Amino acid sequence: MIDFLTGPDLVAIIKSVGYIGLFAIIFAESGLFIGFFLPGDSLLFTAGFLASQGFLNIWILAPLTFLAAIFGDNFGYAFGKKVGPAIFSREDSLIFHKDHLKRAKVFYEKYGAKTLVLARFLPVVRTFAPILAGVGQMHYRTFFFYNVIGAALWALGMTWLGYFLGATIPGIDKYLIPIILAIIVISALPTLIHIIKNREYIIKRGKS
Repeated sequence: MIDFLTGPDLVAIIKSVGYIGLFAIIFAESGLFIGFFLPGDSLLFTAGFLASQGFLNIWILAPLTFLAAIFGDNFGYAFGKKVGPAIFSREDSLIFHKDHLKRAKVFYEKYGAKTLVLARFLPVVRTFAPILAGVGQMHYRTFFFYNVIGAALWALGMTWLGYFLGATIPGIDKYLIPIILAIIVISALPTLIHIIKNREYIIKRGKS
């Protein structure tokens, strides 16, 4: 799994799928049930790094991932708003697991609209947060505002970070794996701290 998230396999995948594939992956992870397992953080950072090495154009890559993150969340919101409570009555399957949705629901209830920003940096939760916003009939203007902020911080931030480090630090490719692992941990840390501080609330709400 680590190889898939950070190693040469990820570099090969990005080179193979190109811009369209990257758009599809970020779109899926931002609002489709099937996207919760995709390596968004490491994908964006590595794509930015590859852009610094000339394999991709950063001026195409950055806005492309930004739009994919916005459109993906919008799709998730529309899906949640249309399907609503029926989502929670679905049986578990290979793709859909109610535990993932419940985890996002508890997190969303605790942190409200800012979840759309915080969730961008937390795997699984970021996929289901916009769906829950739709289920909860969140005002669309509020949703869109936080959606854009989250997409900018996550998609643009991660992509440009990879590009900047790749362009300024000689031989950084030798340390790509530990750097990406550090980025994943650091990006998730603020949200994890919130969860730990409020674990009793989250456990209680998750069981209810």
